[in-house]
Amino acid sequence: MSQQRDPAREQFWREAVAAWRQSGQTVRGFCAARRLSEASLYAWRRELARRERGPGTGQSPRARPRAARSSAAKFIPLQVLFQAQIEVLLPTGVVVRVPSGADAGAVATVASLVAALRAPSC
Repeated sequence: MSQQRDPAREQFWREAVAAWRQSGQTVRGFCAARRLSEASLYAWRRELARRERGPGTGQSPRARPRAARSSAAKFIPLQVLFQAQIEVLLPTGVVVRVPSGADAGAVATVASLVAALRAPSC
């Protein structure tokens, strides 16, 4: 980054970085769609974060480490349970899966669905 600031260029990249964050896209996808350089987006994201912290002050009071900001939202307890299934593969490639412990009404509904899927189309 050059030492002289170009306010128009900085504003362009502030808007681009904000749009990327809100887009939910990867940097690669975002930059490809807008014909931007990935390296420039990364560099400006880093530079703008540095400018927000201010010269020589370390982090601003509102800036927290990334782990502290988002770790609670990313990790949740997960328990994986095995459940046996009955699987029906139709000649059309459609796969119908039913839990093996399903009640009679559910099985009858699935049977009706399978019969309807096997019927010739109009």
